[in-house]
Amino acid sequence: MAKNEEEVKNTPFGFGTSNDAYAKYFTGKSYLNPLATKANCNIANVNFEPGCINKWHEHTVPQILVCVAGEGWVQEEGKPAHKMTPGDVYIVSPNTRHWHGAAKDSWFSHLSIMADTYKAKTTWYEDVAPDYYNNLK
Repeated sequence: MAKNEEEVKNTPFGFGTSNDAYAKYFTGKSYLNPLATKANCNIANVNFEPGCINKWHEHTVPQILVCVAGEGWVQEEGKPAHKMTPGDVYIVSPNTRHWHGAAKDSWFSHLSIMADTYKAKTTWYEDVAPDYYNNLK
């Protein structure tokens, strides 16, 4: 069993199902458990296998990431990558290019919270450079 797999698969927020609808925006396998999708707010538990990250992207509304289990990374363009461990909260401002996902040796679970989703749009960009990601410590 990979590092933190049991913790990620057994959070109180549920593991979810294969994130097939967004698979083209991820390097590796992710799982999605929507928790709230009404009332102009979207909350989802997103689970990443070790080494799974999403592409650079930006949202037109703020995104709040709350690490639930495991170890992962978030990075805004022009800033160093920030390691996330359980309990960490990271707020990404609107229209800020960023990426997030699991550490290469650990499962990772985070809540993704986005308000004002009736106005929200996401623009996807290129993959994170593999050499850069593989050298994160």
